[in-house]
Parts: sequence; structure tokens; C-alpha cells
Amino acid sequence: MLQNRVLLFFLIVSFVFVSCDSNRVFDEYKSVPNKWHKDSVISFKVNPPDSTKAYNLFVNLRNTNAYKYNNLFLIVEMMFPHGKIIKDTLEYRMAEPSGKLLGEGYTEVKENKLWYKEQVVFKESGEYTLNIQHAMRENGKVNGVIELEGVTDIGFRIENPTIK
Repeated sequence: MLQNRVLLFFLIVSFVFVSCDSNRVFDEYKSVPNKWHKDSVISFKVNPPDSTKAYNLFVNLRNTNAYKYNNLFLIVEMMFPHGKIIKDTLEYRMAEPSGKLLGEGYTEVKENKLWYKEQVVFKESGEYTLNIQHAMRENGKVNGVIELEGVTDIGFRIENPTIK
């Protein structure tokens, strides 16, 4: 009987924490198989709910200790419903100088919420596509990293800006 009550308590607490994310407009992850190939593009399709409001956009990334770099280079491409394309090359810091991985999490998996764009207004109605691929290179080498190890999931998140 006591076990059932404890289990119920943890289920309720978990539900409250998950459902209290009032800023979330869109939040989706896609798994990366064992290694993230340089030609593998992770795509997200989104229909923003309001064409008059501004939103903050994030690339979310889950990685393990197998990730051996201090930074991460990504090519992020946003395709608008009427054909316009914006392409950005982004760099994120993934580890401290000591090599300790940044991100949230108490296990081997760390979760990183990486800024992409802020105060974005989706003026065109219809479906937007966001494409993400890595653009990693090792120092002193011309060719890029073919298969990036340690990345388990890539996500895209749209949030209502927090009011301070």
C-alpha cells in the first residue's frame, strides 16, 4: 500500500514538472544513430501558431562522454513556406577548458539548449523546415569529421520569450 502511494506521488510530481513548461511552442527531438555522418541532415517541420508574435529558437543537443571536442559547428538552414532560405554556420562551446562537458544532466548524457535565433516573427503562413547538420573539422585537417561520435539526439525548440 505504501509503495503504491510513493509511486503515485512520484508520477504526480513528474507530471507537474513536465506540464509546467508554459514557454514551449514546439519541442521535438530526433535520434542520431551510433555516429552522426557529415552528410546526414536532421529536419524538423513546423507550422508556427501565430504570425504576429516573436519567438526564441533553440537547437537542443544530447551528447555523451564519447563527444571528444570542446566545440560544435552546425549548419542550420531555415526554409520558409514561400521558398526563401536562411543558412547559418553556428559555433557552440561544448566543454570547459578542462574537458568537462557542459550541459544539464546527472548521468553520462548531457543536454544542451543552444541559442539559434531570438525574437523571430514567422510572417509567412504555412510550413517551415529547419535542417541541421554538423560541420566539424579537426585542427590542422582540411577534410571535415566524417562521423561525429557522442551525439545521441538533435532537437529543435520554439519558445515564447520570457517576460522579465
